[in-house]
Amino acid sequence: MTVVSDLGKDLRTQFPILKPNACYLDNAATTHKPQSVVDAMSHFMTHEYATVNRAVYRDALKSTQKFHDVRTKVQHFIGARYSEEIIFTRGTTDGINLLASSLGQLLLNAGDIILITELEHHSNIVPWQMVAKQYGATLKAVPILPSGEMNLDAFYEILDSGKVKIFSAAHVSNVLGLKRDIKKIMGMARDKGAITVVDGAQAPSHMSIDVADIGAHFYLFSSHKMYGPTGLGVLWGELEWLKKIPPYQGGGDMISEVTIEKTTYQEPPLKFEAGTPSIVEVIGLGAAIDFLQAVGIDAIEKYEKDLFLYLLNEMKEIKWVKIIGDPDERVSILPFIVEGVHSLDLGTFLGMKGVSIRTGHMCAQPALRALGYEHICRASVGLYNTKKDIDMFIKVLKETVLFLS
Repeated sequence: MTVVSDLGKDLRTQFPILKPNACYLDNAATTHKPQSVVDAMSHFMTHEYATVNRAVYRDALKSTQKFHDVRTKVQHFIGARYSEEIIFTRGTTDGINLLASSLGQLLLNAGDIILITELEHHSNIVPWQMVAKQYGATLKAVPILPSGEMNLDAFYEILDSGKVKIFSAAHVSNVLGLKRDIKKIMGMARDKGAITVVDGAQAPSHMSIDVADIGAHFYLFSSHKMYGPTGLGVLWGELEWLKKIPPYQGGGDMISEVTIEKTTYQEPPLKFEAGTPSIVEVIGLGAAIDFLQAVGIDAIEKYEKDLFLYLLNEMKEIKWVKIIGDPDERVSILPFIVEGVHSLDLGTFLGMKGVSIRTGHMCAQPALRALGYEHICRASVGLYNTKKDIDMFIKVLKETVLFLS
């Protein structure tokens, strides 16, 4: 029997949107916000708001300082060397598009290979497709095994071709919750001369991140999946590479000097932050990091492992539930189907009973097809979920299937 602590129950009171009978199990899509994040953003807008990086009046200087203080906070949160390595984007998707455009300009030629895996979110597929087409490169995907793990033999073979210029892969799969040995695979690709990119969208809210230890060239994640606001993400990159690659967008604040004939650019990170940034959202991200660190990343990881194991064991007891994949390690995410019931129907009826899960193709159609599916269901836990949530989900799931069968 899995023993689950009361951490989620204690934290739940800090999330005003979570009503007593609400069962929210769609955390892999987006997480709710603690009151401390809401308050920090509201206080900043009400009492401290001003533009950043541009003006010299008192409120603007204070706002700029608070904005860049969060950059330093992110630096320490992920183990980066310098705050200049932290670029604020509109999200993981925006950051991958930035890298695809900028690395493409600098590196790609006809015949080069951009390598991903079959188990990627569309955000880590489509931007690379677009840039491959632009420069005559080829996008290849490392096949996955039925478990969901990468086919390492195929990975070795493609790397040994000597043509891989960029390798990009998820730290944690949004489909399976599979946690990769990201340090190992990024090291393998880097040893073969590839520029390495980690889609970390599903990782920072569940585990400690140390980009120096991982050893990739770039790491990306989104604020809204770690209890912060939407419309904001982080791109970390090695400072040497951020200085090399060209900017993604042009506009105000990313320039050093502009004439009609030419423009010179700021140093990173401002070189990649054209226009007025998401000031309020950055303040919210800072508050979200404070929240996570106050709880303790190690405590969160242990609690969620116990809670997820309880969910997994309960689901294994239901004979008409098929759990998808069998990776070595899962983080927070449980994909499944119910035999004879369409995922959309199941999700709709669960939602009517107050249980929120994700259904459909998970923005990862190649991954699902590689696993033999077109649509699935996905339940994903967060730090505010409880054993009571799991019990409610299992109860309503059984009732729903009996009704639909």
